[in-house]
Amino acid sequence: MTPMFILSVMLCYFAVLLAVAIYTSRDASNAAFFIGHKKSPWYVVAFGMIGASLSGVTFISVPGAVGDPNNVNTAFSYLQLAMGYLVGYAVVALVLMPTYYAMQLTSIYTYLEQRFGVFSYKTGAGYFLLSRTIGSAFRLYLVALVLQRFLFDPLGVPFFYNALSMLFMIWLYTIRGGIKSIIWTDTVQTTFMLLSVISITYGMGSELGWGVGDMWRNIQDSQYSQVFFWDWQKNNYFWKQFLSGVFIAITMTGLDQDLMQKNNSCKNIGEAQLNMFVFSGVYFVVIFLFLSLGAMLYLYANAKGIVLPARTDLLFPTLAFEYFPTYIGVFFLIGLTAACYASADSAITSLTTSFCIDFLNFEKRQNVPPQQLQRTRYWVHIGFSVVLLLVVLLFKEINNEAVINEIFRLAGYTYGPLLGLYSFGFLLKGFRPIDRFVPLVCVVSPVLCYFLNVYMSKHGFQIGFALLIINGAITFLGLLLLSLLNERKEVV
Repeated sequence: MTPMFILSVMLCYFAVLLAVAIYTSRDASNAAFFIGHKKSPWYVVAFGMIGASLSGVTFISVPGAVGDPNNVNTAFSYLQLAMGYLVGYAVVALVLMPTYYAMQLTSIYTYLEQRFGVFSYKTGAGYFLLSRTIGSAFRLYLVALVLQRFLFDPLGVPFFYNALSMLFMIWLYTIRGGIKSIIWTDTVQTTFMLLSVISITYGMGSELGWGVGDMWRNIQDSQYSQVFFWDWQKNNYFWKQFLSGVFIAITMTGLDQDLMQKNNSCKNIGEAQLNMFVFSGVYFVVIFLFLSLGAMLYLYANAKGIVLPARTDLLFPTLAFEYFPTYIGVFFLIGLTAACYASADSAITSLTTSFCIDFLNFEKRQNVPPQQLQRTRYWVHIGFSVVLLLVVLLFKEINNEAVINEIFRLAGYTYGPLLGLYSFGFLLKGFRPIDRFVPLVCVVSPVLCYFLNVYMSKHGFQIGFALLIINGAITFLGLLLLSLLNERKEVV
């Protein structure tokens, strides 16, 4: 696979996305951009959400982690997390989504304003903007590094133009149609991604002379097939993983504007719930396919006597670009691009939506001409594309994997306060905290969790994904304290 061949494949793929986007974005109104006029077919949304939920990092890292004994997702342990996802998605469908539809929310953080007040509202929306910006930039950065090594470095193209071209292409096919276009482009990208995973797995089996049954037996007999882990001090202990999966699904899907924006574009609550249940079932199967792919990567490398790279994240791209037959390498390239674009395009759209609704108050500016709001939305969309580019370039300048991973983890801490805010809002409806102090609680909670995690790690206990639950619980208790103080203040 020469660099020019790789570039040709990517350009052809982008041409398909652009054609779909142009066809579906003929109505460029704000209503189409934000919620697709609430006419999105539920089955299209459900299928497209698979691609949006799996980033390019997932495409590379999850298979690579299968053979890494030091990774929390070693072997098939990620299925423990996925089992929790099923419960979490059910909570999203049965508890959160009916409220969102009843309140007719465009941005889900508007709920916080009506429940607590403006300070809580801006805090929740601000945390989403921070988390999604850093998280999306981190995922784009890792994919850009892979493309830089195998495509742009051989062509002599600097990293800046690599990152710029990625974000420009995403911006180009999302600028007009927004969510209305993305539900269709994500469907195309999910299709390509799943076809690539299945084709690569089958192709490796064929190279080794194995049929489907042979592949399954060899995976089962290998060291990579263990699903359940029961050492309670480790990150991959079953109950840590399962319960974390429940709350990760609730928080990073049900409390995340990115994925909820797609759900809120369905015609009614019934179709939206059906979408969520179908999505959760298909998503579980897709995770299983990725884990099977990971096991096959290690079995293939061992059978061929290939020296494994030091970083497991590089195993998949190294095999694809340097060892696989060309047709398997093409499938990898398409799958990686699809996973990267499907995650990043919806992120930019949701960031634009949240900023326009939550900070520019689009829904409250009734006397402003629609054309003026539309122009403002264009500039916001451009602005977030530039911000993502700058953060990606900042990561490149830092050039320190440990520091960058720490930044990404710190961004993940901000989902804990969202979990606490919404849990408190839904469970204790008779309580109302002092709104102006809510931001303080939401800042203190992640800081406490960070130091707690450092302290426990030094003493040999790994909290892992369960830190999200602790973070949410601290926020919940802080809001309860503010509510009790508020009641006492009113009595006095």
